[in-house]
Amino acid sequence: MTNVTIDLPVSERQREILSLAESQGFVTIENLAQRFQVSAQTVRRDIIALDEAGLLQRFHGGAGSNERVETMRLGHAHKKDLSPDAKRRIAERAAALVHDGATLFLDVGTTIEAAAEALNRRKALRIFTNNLRAALRFEPAQHDVHVLGGTLTGRDGSLTGGRVVTALSGLNLDFALIGCSGIEPSGRVMDFDLNKIEVKKTAMRIARTSLLLADASKLGRSALAEIAARSAFGEVIIE
Repeated sequence: MTNVTIDLPVSERQREILSLAESQGFVTIENLAQRFQVSAQTVRRDIIALDEAGLLQRFHGGAGSNERVETMRLGHAHKKDLSPDAKRRIAERAAALVHDGATLFLDVGTTIEAAAEALNRRKALRIFTNNLRAALRFEPAQHDVHVLGGTLTGRDGSLTGGRVVTALSGLNLDFALIGCSGIEPSGRVMDFDLNKIEVKKTAMRIARTSLLLADASKLGRSALAEIAARSAFGEVIIE
């Protein structure tokens, strides 16, 4: 278990909650209550206290470690600099699976942006995306690029909301390229943003093949909610 060194006064149970959040990425109130044989309200008070102290971040139903949450929420420029070689290799592997003339959905995230750059070298793709930054990686004279209109929800250029889901629902996709925040040892593919998860699930439902793109740091990590089981993806590309 990860040792957590802190100066603020906390109980032994709170120290263990911090260690669990650090090692797992995300912990639920239900599981913590069972582990410590206390009520959910007691665990909730612990999480609130730790959140107010700035030692972890509270989410609905649980909490995530500050280190991991901040990694997820770094500025776009910082995220882009994380594991660039791995992202480039992931991008090349994904592009090799997509045939010329394919219709595909691109999710949000810097790994997906790297995939967009690689995909731009293919021919006559029809792209649908809620990722403004990915859309700009394509040469419009060579590809048919559609940005799905919604609400701008992050510095990563992501658009979410009912309009994105509605627009996606009526499409017929060959591929959906999906990113994530973590892949649990059990095989659950996870993310922190519920609005983005709704878009991801819709794209996977209508695509013939879903590709999961993730760098190796996502392995063994958890997040707030499940996107899908790892087995639901036609290909899982991890470097």
